[in-house]
Amino acid sequence: MILTGGALGTFARYIIAALPHRFAESIFPWGTLTVNALGSFIIGFLWGIFELRDLSPHARTFIFIGFLGGFTTFSTYALETLNLFREGDIRTALLNILANNIIAIGLVFAGFFISKNIF
Repeated sequence: MILTGGALGTFARYIIAALPHRFAESIFPWGTLTVNALGSFIIGFLWGIFELRDLSPHARTFIFIGFLGGFTTFSTYALETLNLFREGDIRTALLNILANNIIAIGLVFAGFFISKNIF
C-alpha cells in the first residue's frame, strides 16, 4: 500500500511541480512550493474528513504516508534552499523558507477547518 501510494504521489508531484515553470521563468522554486502547499491543504482537508468518517488503517496509510508522503517534498525544498544560499541569493532563500513553512502550515489549518465546516 505504501509503495503504490508513494509511487502515485511521486508521479503527481513530478507533473504538478513542472507546471509553474511552464508559465514563469524564475530562480524561486515555485514547483516545490506548489506541491508542498497543495499537499498541506489536502492533508489538512482529508484529516478533517477522516476524523468524522471511518477509514481503514490501510487506506489511511496509503493516503497519508504513501501518496502524500511521495507528493510533498521536504528534501527538495531543503536542497533548493541550500543552493539559493550557496549562490548568494539570501533574500530568495529566506523567502523560500518563510513561504514553505507559513503557507504549508496555514493550508493544513485551512484544509482542516474547511472540511470540518463542509462535513
